[in-house]
Amino acid sequence: MQRIRLTYSKGDELKYTGNLDMMKVWERTFRRARLRIAYSQGFHPQPKIHQALPLPLGFTSENDLLDIWLASEENIETILTRLDSALQPGVTIQSAQPVSLQSIPLQTRVSSARYSVRIDQDKTPEDLTRRIESFLSRQECIRERRGKQYDLMPLVESIQISESDTHVLQMTLAARPSATGRPEEVLDELGISLQDVSITRTEILLSE
Repeated sequence: MQRIRLTYSKGDELKYTGNLDMMKVWERTFRRARLRIAYSQGFHPQPKIHQALPLPLGFTSENDLLDIWLASEENIETILTRLDSALQPGVTIQSAQPVSLQSIPLQTRVSSARYSVRIDQDKTPEDLTRRIESFLSRQECIRERRGKQYDLMPLVESIQISESDTHVLQMTLAARPSATGRPEEVLDELGISLQDVSITRTEILLSE
């Protein structure tokens, strides 16, 4: 058995494909590539595919992470060559590397995620700066998710206007299992509608 970590992007073609359906996309891709995925044991075997962090519907991504277990050993060059000819539009693989079978689960190492938010609405840098500063000056920001209240402020690690494009906000948000910040919630507090933005997750940060 072999464990491989893929770094990949998810484009506009698949941004409305949910996480469960993306698992099926990967299964079909590996089947077409003639790479046999390992399955879990038990009454209902499941393909051994682990995402680092599920991507919200409607988002694109640039450097997402995926661990997949293969039933047989193949060198990385062979894996990449076979996958390249089997990928469907909307998925691009940046790299692949072997990972120890004993390495801890990928999803438990995620600490935070970075997002790029392009604002289609005509807002000036001064207006955006004022909204960001007003939000960051708050001591707390109590919101409700699934019937439970939480404070959004500790989940926002940074937010700023891109130096290269004044219509792009860059956010780094906590992404731990019990403390996950969502860019759409930050945008709501900034008074920016989801209908006026496009969101790309640019990086998933892992703890050592």
